[in-house]
Amino acid sequence: MPADAQQGFLSFENVKKSYDQQTLVVKDFSLEVAQGEFITLLGPSGSGKSTVLMMLAGFEDVTSGDIKIAGQSVTRTAPYKRNIGMVFQNYALFPHMTIAENLAYPLQVRKMSKSDVKARVAEYLDLIELGSFGGRYPGQLSGGQRQRVALARALIFEPTLILMDEPLGALDKKLREQMQYEITRLHEQLGFTVIYVTHDQTEALSMSTRIAVFNDGVVQQCAPPAELYEKPANAFVAEFIGENNFIPGKVRRIEGGMAQIDLPGGETIGAVAGAGLEIGQEAVISVRPEKLFIDPSEHRSDNAISARFVTRHYVGDFIRYYFRLGDGTEINIKVLNDLAAPKFAEGDLGKLLWLSADCIAFPAAGRDS
Repeated sequence: MPADAQQGFLSFENVKKSYDQQTLVVKDFSLEVAQGEFITLLGPSGSGKSTVLMMLAGFEDVTSGDIKIAGQSVTRTAPYKRNIGMVFQNYALFPHMTIAENLAYPLQVRKMSKSDVKARVAEYLDLIELGSFGGRYPGQLSGGQRQRVALARALIFEPTLILMDEPLGALDKKLREQMQYEITRLHEQLGFTVIYVTHDQTEALSMSTRIAVFNDGVVQQCAPPAELYEKPANAFVAEFIGENNFIPGKVRRIEGGMAQIDLPGGETIGAVAGAGLEIGQEAVISVRPEKLFIDPSEHRSDNAISARFVTRHYVGDFIRYYFRLGDGTEINIKVLNDLAAPKFAEGDLGKLLWLSADCIAFPAAGRDS
C-alpha cells in the first residue's frame, strides 16, 4: 500500500503513556492507518499493545501526543462519542437477552426505528450465518457462535472502526481457526477498519494487512505479514515472529548489502546485512528452519556448515531435525515427511545447507532490544 494511501483515517502521533509520570509503558508511538486496513498490534505481555488499544477506545488517558480519527482529535473525546465498536475475549453479551435483543441493543440506544432495527438485526444474523438463532440466549450457543454474535453486535451500528482485544483467546484451536476465517471473511465483505490485539503470531500473520510488533513500549517494526516474516528489521522481530535459528559469528566484510560472517567453527558464510551491522562486530545470523537443508539436497545453496545430529521429532506432515554446532549452538530444521527424509544416528556428522539470501545477520547486542 503506498504511503499516501495510509494517511487521513486513523493517526497516532507521538503517543506516550505513563501511569506514574516516570516510567513510559508506551514510548513515542506513531502510526498511520488507512480506511479498511486490518492492523494487528503484536507483542509479548506487558509490551504496550493493549495500552495503545485502550487509549484509542478512550478507556485510558493519553499522557502526551495525539490520536486522530478522520483528521479530528479524539484524545479528549468521551469513549461513547468515538463511534468505535469493541470485541473482547469474554464476549460481553447480555445473558438475559436473546441473540436478536443483544444485536438490537446498540441500535435502540441510537434511537433507530423499530422497523429498521428489525431489518438490520435480520441482516446481521444472516451475515454471521445464525439466521435461525435470534430467539436463543447466549447460554444456548457454543463459544464460537457467541463470539460471532459479539462481532456482529460490534459491527451492527456501523462504527468508524472496530477494536478487538484478544477476541479468540478463550477458544480452543479448532474454534480459533474457524473464527479467524469468519473475521477475515466479514472484514473483506464489509471493508471495516480493524485494530486487533493478540500475542498469537499465527493469528496475526494470517489475518492482518500490517502488523506492528511491540517490545517494551516501542514498535520494533510495522509491515505486511510477508515482509515482517521474510525481512525482520532486527533480531527481536526475527526471534518473536515465527521460528528461527540464531548462529553466532563475527563480521568479516560487508559489501553490496551482503555480509561475510566468520563462525566459531572456522567456516565463513554469507548473509544479508541487517540494520546497524558493522565490520568486526559480533553478530547473530538468523535463518528459519524451513530455509535449511541437509546434504545431499537438490535445493540451491551457497552456505554450508558441519553439525552433529542430536535427535529428530516426528510432527506428522514434517519432521523436525535437531543438530548442534561445535560451540554448542543448536540448530533445528524442518524436513518434509517423505521417503527422501534423511536417517541419522545420534552423534552423526551432517552438513547443513542454505542460501545466503535466506538469512540475515544482525548485531548481536540488538537481539534483546
